[in-house]
Amino acid sequence: MSYVDGFLVPVPEGKKEAYRAVALQAAGIFKSYGATRVVEAWGDDVPDGKVTDFKKAVQLDAGEVVVFSWVEWPDKAARDAGMAKVMVDPMMQPGAQEMPFDGKRMIFGGFAAIVEE
Repeated sequence: MSYVDGFLVPVPEGKKEAYRAVALQAAGIFKSYGATRVVEAWGDDVPDGKVTDFKKAVQLDAGEVVVFSWVEWPDKAARDAGMAKVMVDPMMQPGAQEMPFDGKRMIFGGFAAIVEE
């Protein structure tokens, strides 16, 4: 079964196109190292929760939108090998490009698929 890296990021509303440009570039990098699919989804219908929600998870500020994204890999071994290359890629290094979001509030994790339909 596949392996997925998931991300939540708070992005200022006015930086949607800048984020999209950076995301397109990152998608190419992930795919060059073995990812099979990269999805970046701009928050459109993100409700407030009673206990927790996507907004609270990233400490969303006024004027920001939650972006939900994921990178799909064939399996965990491919992800581990690919992600090791992503982490040393010159374009993915701090300062290589201006990030249109607050990376300190990004949430991420790796997930092993248990259902694929």
